[in-house]
Amino acid sequence: MAAMIHLYTWKTSNGRKASIMLEELGVPYEVHPIDINAGAQFEPEFLKISPNNRIPAIVDPNGPGGRPLSVFESGAILIYLAEKYESPLLPADPRARITVIQWLMWQMGGVGPMFGQTHHFNRFAPEDVPYAKKRYTDETRRLYGVMDRRLAEAEFLGGHDYSIADIATFPWTVRYEWQDIDFADFPHVKRWFQAIAARPAVKKGLEVPA
Repeated sequence: MAAMIHLYTWKTSNGRKASIMLEELGVPYEVHPIDINAGAQFEPEFLKISPNNRIPAIVDPNGPGGRPLSVFESGAILIYLAEKYESPLLPADPRARITVIQWLMWQMGGVGPMFGQTHHFNRFAPEDVPYAKKRYTDETRRLYGVMDRRLAEAEFLGGHDYSIADIATFPWTVRYEWQDIDFADFPHVKRWFQAIAARPAVKKGLEVPA
């Protein structure tokens, strides 16, 4: 029996990327909840796995060379798992592969940071900061526009097939109401969102940790 992947995660958009990926791959994994509200991400044992004190992170007991390997950063986790299990979620064809990777990087460099700031200033900031709320909400809306134009020409972000680019981006769009986004303004995103939300693995991954 293959050794299980150990997933260190919490109920956030970034955390859900890894659990959705593992569910899509159908591989066994063990969940280790890291309660970021209680500061568990700063515990020394977790920092050995994720030195940037962020979730998600994984430990593969059977990494390259048969030795344990820890991986942090959600994008790196998605790439690692896709390659380990030779999944079509990261295509082998060079042109298709770089298309998926560039949209994954778009999520990592744009969607995640900007949507995250929108969530913070719209819902969690201890004081009202109108300038910040407008700045990040406007940028979030711009990124939805980029996504909508892309999805007008392709079924998924990476092209014709569902990929790690979609897995990375989808959990951030689940909180569209926190972002003051109306999907009626982005019909291609709405079509994409509904298709991905209906996937059984996505439904399961969104509930991790239970």
